[in-house]
Amino acid sequence: MIMTEQRQPSRLEALSDGVFAFAATLLVVSLEVPDTFQELAHDLSGFGAFTLSFGALMLIWAVHNGFFRRYGLADGHTTMLNSALLLVVLFYVYPLKFVTRGLIQTLSGWGPGSPLVLTFEELGRLFALYSAGFIALFLCFALMYRHAWKIRDRLVLTPLEAHEAAMWWRHYLLFVLVGAISAVLALTGLGLAIGAPGWIYALIGPLAWWHGSWSDRRKPAQAAA
Repeated sequence: MIMTEQRQPSRLEALSDGVFAFAATLLVVSLEVPDTFQELAHDLSGFGAFTLSFGALMLIWAVHNGFFRRYGLADGHTTMLNSALLLVVLFYVYPLKFVTRGLIQTLSGWGPGSPLVLTFEELGRLFALYSAGFIALFLCFALMYRHAWKIRDRLVLTPLEAHEAAMWWRHYLLFVLVGAISAVLALTGLGLAIGAPGWIYALIGPLAWWHGSWSDRRKPAQAAA
C-alpha cells in the first residue's frame, strides 16, 4: 500500500535528507567569514550562481521527496538505487555550481575571477561532465519508479496509481534522453560554438508536456471517468 503523508520518515529518508543538506553546504560561496570588505564583495559576487545551483538542488530534493511520499519504500533494491543517487548528488554539486557560475558571468559579464572556460575543448568537457551527472541522477529516479511499478501488486497500487508509476519512470527517462543528446553534442563538438549542449535542455519542457498528454489519454478507464 502507498504510504500516507502522516507516516514517520524512514532512516533511509533521514540519511538522504542529511546528504542533501551536506550537498547544499558544499554550494556555499565561502565557508569562512570574510576579513575585509573586498573579500565580502568577492564572496557576494557568487551569490547568483549559488542561488541558481541551490534552486536546482532543491528541485532534485523535491523529486526525491515525491517518490518516498508516494511509496515509502526501504527495500534492498530501493536502498541500492537511492545510495547511487546520493553518490551522484555529491558528485554533481561542483559541476552544477561551475556551470551556473559560468552562466551568470556569460549573461551579466559580472562575477568573480577570470573566464571559467578558455577553450572549446574545455567547454565540451564541461558540458559532458555536467550531462553525465544529469543522466545518472534521472536514471536513478527512473529506475526507482520502475521498481515501484514492478512491485505494484505488493504495494497494492490501484490501476491509476500503477499507471502513474509507469508514467513517472518514462517521464524521467526523457530527462536521461535529453542529457544523452547533450553529452553527444558536447563530445562531438556539434553546435558547441553556440552552446547547443546547454540549450538542448530546453527540450525537456515540450517533451514532458507531450508525454503527459500521451499518458493522460491512456489512463485506466475508471480513472478517466
